[in-house]
Amino acid sequence: MSTTNKSAPRGRPRRFDPDEAIVQAQRLFHERGYDGVSVADLTEALGIRPPSFYAAFGSKLELYQRVLDRYIATGAVLLQHILEAELSLAEVLTQVLEEVARSYTVDPRAAGCLVLEGTHSDDPQARAAADRYHQAAQALIRTRVAACKPERAQELTDFVITTMAGLSASARHGQSPERLLASARLAGLALTQALAEDR
Repeated sequence: MSTTNKSAPRGRPRRFDPDEAIVQAQRLFHERGYDGVSVADLTEALGIRPPSFYAAFGSKLELYQRVLDRYIATGAVLLQHILEAELSLAEVLTQVLEEVARSYTVDPRAAGCLVLEGTHSDDPQARAAADRYHQAAQALIRTRVAACKPERAQELTDFVITTMAGLSASARHGQSPERLLASARLAGLALTQALAEDR
């Protein structure tokens, strides 16, 4: 039997990288939202077949949860770092709003906050997955505010979170970075004035 004319192996060699796949999936979810991305969209973008997709990630929802984990670890505003700065409460909260205004427009194709926009998903499980991170962000802000103004912690946290949601929505609608930053700074002035009145 000849060994010189071996038949070529069937199919292409496996080049699938799960970590890179999560990066690509994040772009899709951020650009289109959870509801706007199908498994077919994901398999096409990742260059794999559905069986390989399910073997690697389990489901679209499980992949989305991994995308959210990655987003918080690498792409989201580092809230805790900002909130721990040795600045006045008004300065810290203003920095939070200015930083989110900048981050929401870094990539025009994936504008806004992946987590905040995810809380509007039609899918209850995806919505809950995003909301867990949303609630965690609120808790971080509330803790920082409560350390200085315990009696106004909920009110001020609500104002910051509502402003962040508005900035995210405006970014999704194509508002320019300059306009978003101007709105963030105006909100910061309102916070400064509100906190000054407490003195």
